[in-house]
Amino acid sequence: MMSATATAEEFFTITNGELQRPTGYREWIFVGTPLTPNDLNDGKAPFPEFHNVYIDPKSWAHWKKTGEFRDGTILMKELVSVGSKAAVSGQGYFQGDYIGLEATIKSKQHFPDEPGNWAYYSFTTPDHKSLTPTAKAFPAAACNACHAAAAADDFVFTQYYPVLRAAKAAGGKGTGGQRDELQPVMVMPDASTTPDTQ
Repeated sequence: MMSATATAEEFFTITNGELQRPTGYREWIFVGTPLTPNDLNDGKAPFPEFHNVYIDPKSWAHWKKTGEFRDGTILMKELVSVGSKAAVSGQGYFQGDYIGLEATIKSKQHFPDEPGNWAYYSFTTPDHKSLTPTAKAFPAAACNACHAAAAADDFVFTQYYPVLRAAKAAGGKGTGGQRDELQPVMVMPDASTTPDTQ
């Protein structure tokens, strides 16, 4: 029997306002790994690590069907340091070590007054050496302002996740390998409109 202060959803549990650290999320749907390295941001990138992002299976199915994030969606974000910048294939950015874990949850029940009903959590200790068993939500202003201003879909930066873009309301075609054509969504500069600098 569950106490009145604990609520268990399909993929997360919140007790007395604290999110218990989810487990098994690497079995969920992997949606992408954005990176904003210090090298490309004058050494001052606010988030210089890789972000390995996963969405729970029920929300993935709902996203494919409707193109919307359901109430109860949880996205897990593993933080991974930039490791080597050289490999046998050439120069680049390659993943190093795990340095943190974060979660984003959409819930009208738990966050009725938060923009979009989203809340953001971090289980990472300040020294990035371990994870806490529970986490409290960040104040809304810490995350939601940027998400509201720049995220493409309901406070989620889907513009940086081709897996989510390709699957949005696509049904079975969103599962991968179902289409013959590639569908670029990002607008690429047109060489014919580039100003002549000669």
